[in-house]
Amino acid sequence: MISATKKWIFLKVSSLLMVPFMIWFLLKFVSIHDGNYQNIIDFFSTQPSTIIFSIFIITTFFHSALSISEIFEDYIDNDKTRKFANMMVYLSSFIIPGITIIILIKL
Repeated sequence: MISATKKWIFLKVSSLLMVPFMIWFLLKFVSIHDGNYQNIIDFFSTQPSTIIFSIFIITTFFHSALSISEIFEDYIDNDKTRKFANMMVYLSSFIIPGITIIILIKL
């Protein structure tokens, strides 16, 4: 399978995966929005919420990295610059969710 086809399929699958997670997060966010700090800590420290939010963050960053990579493919002509930009995006898409998940687990 061609690399561009794989990216397209991954973009579509991650988009579909993000829909239920986004609905869940929005409903939960509305319920904790007016709460105090302890309510927010309680929400993120419960096991199902931590796992579901972690999957949501990973899926979102994966989708974003693929989308930004496609933009780089279209608009950056220099091959070295494009590869470096893609590497930085992919690296940050691993580091930022990783740090977020570690912080959530430590709550």
